[in-house]
Amino acid sequence: MTTNPSRRDVLASSMAIAAGAALPSLGHVSPAMANPSLMSATELVAAIRDRKITATDVAKAAFARAEQVKDLNSLIFVNKDPALAGAAEIDSWERPGPLPLAGLPIVVKDNINTADMPTSAGTPALQKAQPGANAPSLQKLFKAGVIIVGKANMHELAFGITSTNLSSFAGPVKNPYDKTRIPGGSSGGTAAAIAAGIVTCGLGSDTGGSTRVPAALCGIVGLRPSVGNGGAERRYNDANQVVPISHTRDTVGPMGRLVSDVALLDSVITGTPVARPEPLRGKRFGIPAIFWNGLDRDLEAVAKAARAKLAEAGVVLVDVDMPGLFEQNAKVSFPVALHEPIADIPAYLKASGIEGITLADIAARIASPDVKGAFGAITADAFGAAYQDAITVQRPALQKMYEAYFRDNNLDAILFPTTIAPAPAIDADKGSGEMSINGGKPVPTFDTMIRNTDPGSNAGLPGLSLFAGMTPGGLPVGIEIDGPVGSDARLLGLGMSIEAILGTAPRPKV
Repeated sequence: MTTNPSRRDVLASSMAIAAGAALPSLGHVSPAMANPSLMSATELVAAIRDRKITATDVAKAAFARAEQVKDLNSLIFVNKDPALAGAAEIDSWERPGPLPLAGLPIVVKDNINTADMPTSAGTPALQKAQPGANAPSLQKLFKAGVIIVGKANMHELAFGITSTNLSSFAGPVKNPYDKTRIPGGSSGGTAAAIAAGIVTCGLGSDTGGSTRVPAALCGIVGLRPSVGNGGAERRYNDANQVVPISHTRDTVGPMGRLVSDVALLDSVITGTPVARPEPLRGKRFGIPAIFWNGLDRDLEAVAKAARAKLAEAGVVLVDVDMPGLFEQNAKVSFPVALHEPIADIPAYLKASGIEGITLADIAARIASPDVKGAFGAITADAFGAAYQDAITVQRPALQKMYEAYFRDNNLDAILFPTTIAPAPAIDADKGSGEMSINGGKPVPTFDTMIRNTDPGSNAGLPGLSLFAGMTPGGLPVGIEIDGPVGSDARLLGLGMSIEAILGTAPRPKV
């Protein structure tokens, strides 16, 4: 097992990172100091740096809150003693120095490799698996001074959208706004921990909507960074250091209560300046009807009200549809996601130094019926015959559809509801069953909840989900903006300005 170096050992190598993530000085101690979860990530690290609050007190508050809301099942592994030791070390320095995130508590989705904690992906076969190193994106945050509170619960093996994990050591994650409902997935534990106030921000991963769907259902912010065709277009590179579904589609993604929280983590991971607000007046947002059709009535009212507020702020709404998009996406989605694990999971196990466990071992011990069904298709290679066409013909065609849509309509972003319904009820029997929209016939929960997020994922686009408003029943609604590949920083800047108009979610009463 590789042990993380001390904060002192990495101090010098963090100078360059700090230059891109400069923090303001806090001249006044706000009432939020008594409750660090009420502060933004930027405010929190500035307060620790300026000695307005100690890193130890911040970490203790996170663990106290985690204990208060432990029935949400948001965490699989709690990292209390090492985290408190790391916080105490930061407090022992004369000043935290240039570390841009010194003392910031985060949670990390349990499919992202951690050197000093197991990485289980919420599945029995990997419950005690110990990788040899932190995933690169996480290592950059660690070198910048974060305190890892624990590993966040998730949909088993990330193969689902509910985070109803039926492994005995994990359990279903609950939505902080209504514990009978899902938080979304697969990064549901990260979203629930942020929404409930354990931490301000953390890491998830996204294959078809797994940062953005839980962000929407829990009233927070989730970023899917650019992936493009891999290579230089990929914003975060964590190859073989995250339990995979698909090397073509997977990416780590930051999540936070505010867009600024997400932007701060993104700047450290990428070594670039923190995104700044982008003016909205005159920006052109595409409004494809296919993303706005068939919505739950309560969600539709919230999303359309948010859209109207943006128009009032000067956003130009371009009502141009994308005919055939969902059909084209279907030629890519499952053929990629249900074929690539055959090679990608063994490659991950080898690269992470996890010995004595095979793909067959993992499949045999899966606890959640919905995930077991998906792995039946994987081990049978049900989509093997369609894979090459999906990768070489259909995915490029999907990408060209998006490129033409942005170019021909001179768009800055595409605007749509992140999900087509608010959080449905937990299905504790199957993990992911069926749901109903507006009293209609039951439809598959998985397909329904990723309808709007999946196409951009397959095209490799960046996407940002943020809070749009609350339904009359008290459930959060998310609104998403997608941009061209490489427009991540601009998307975050637009998100900051949108958030200033739409506001942030009320705290859940948990």
